[in-house]
Amino acid sequence: MKILRWFNQNRFTSIVRFSCAATLISVGVVSAILALPLSTNGSSAPAGQPQVLDDSQMKALSTTVGGASPLATTKTVAHWFGTTLDPNNGVTYGYNMVGADPNHCGSTCDVTIATDIIPLRVIVGGMTFDPMDSHQALTGTLHSPLFQLNDYGSTPYATAASDPAFPGSSLTRGPGGILSQLDAGIPLQLQDATMRAQFNKTGASSYHVRLGTPTVHDPITITVPSSKGTLLQSGRGVIFAGVDSHWWSTVIQQLNSSLGYNDPTHLPIYLTDSVLLFSGPNCCVIGFHGAGDVPSNTNNGSQRGNGNQPVQTFAWASWIRPGIYARALPPQGSSTAWAIQDIHALSHEIAEWADDPFINNYVEPWLTPTAPQYGCTSILETGDPVVGIGFAIGNNIYDQTPNPNMTISYDGYYHPEDEVFLPWFMRLAPNYVSEPTQSASPNIGRYTFMGDLNPFPGFRQPATGCN
Repeated sequence: MKILRWFNQNRFTSIVRFSCAATLISVGVVSAILALPLSTNGSSAPAGQPQVLDDSQMKALSTTVGGASPLATTKTVAHWFGTTLDPNNGVTYGYNMVGADPNHCGSTCDVTIATDIIPLRVIVGGMTFDPMDSHQALTGTLHSPLFQLNDYGSTPYATAASDPAFPGSSLTRGPGGILSQLDAGIPLQLQDATMRAQFNKTGASSYHVRLGTPTVHDPITITVPSSKGTLLQSGRGVIFAGVDSHWWSTVIQQLNSSLGYNDPTHLPIYLTDSVLLFSGPNCCVIGFHGAGDVPSNTNNGSQRGNGNQPVQTFAWASWIRPGIYARALPPQGSSTAWAIQDIHALSHEIAEWADDPFINNYVEPWLTPTAPQYGCTSILETGDPVVGIGFAIGNNIYDQTPNPNMTISYDGYYHPEDEVFLPWFMRLAPNYVSEPTQSASPNIGRYTFMGDLNPFPGFRQPATGCN
């Protein structure tokens, strides 16, 4: 890994070829063999024939990688610890969240987390998926609501359960309306707006959880072995990369523990363009976040066992090209899976990182019909219950091109995911923690950022468990 660090420190494009399948040994521990490639342009392998994937097989998934238990002396992202009593089972649950304690932060309520973006140029089947190419995934991300300011008082469009004109459609584009009414007129980043609404620290509140202007590092090229990746094609003709999820998670963890510029107090974001993961027959994982102890033999590591071992949190997500998941807009199609494009995956991972940075926040088990792929789970993952549900915000001029079959899935907006709030998991009713719903409700506060705009009744009340 000395060569890898030398290239990055001297502002050259890093080239990494994973010459054999890396093996995930245990949580947070990886083994991989790295070698310099014979060529650096990705042209040595012949282009593969993409496998057409039926829309019925396209399920947007997320997962977590690793986990850690920080102490008060641990060097990591700024975070706070809280507890909430779940009245349904009488258990008091503890949790870590990024930022400052919204109820006890005094003059230190405004927290900014330094952010790094590591673009990953991925070669699969002789085809290169580059976040810095003409699709402008990197530029689109930098100009997105994740880092730029927007007014979240309203949205022009939001996910509807279905379109009556297209029987069998789901998660289609519906009308928008009032969103975060108490922050209307206040320019905010997406995650800042989400956290403020979650704890009803809106309006004149000094509470903020911001992402710093990202440091963009030189791209790293990864050539995926033929046994670990393939080319896939959506029903609209969009070609994307399918990569083995276990192999890829090992790659990311290896990079996360070896890149010399990574800092445990920062959030590194590994960004790809249209690279999705499969595990067995399941497609596709569009992002994950994780955490792990920093090895003591790295630049940012320290002695183990003395109470201040650094913990590095991180996220990987793909920019999702319109037309991979999102069907054509009317009148050409139903707009099914409309919100799963551009920053949908990354907004999901950043929100989950903020509410569960160390992958150790557990709650009463929950299950929802909107995301049966996660089964009955006890992890506080705020994006999983609402994957595919989102809203339109901002002005998106990037990757706004017709699909190869000449249908149109884009609409000129960014498409963040809705996010579930802590009181939903904690079965709090009424909910005095979060921003009130847009219209009067006996539960008082909303259970997701979209509130009344979320079309599913299961999110207008607390979680109901797995029975």
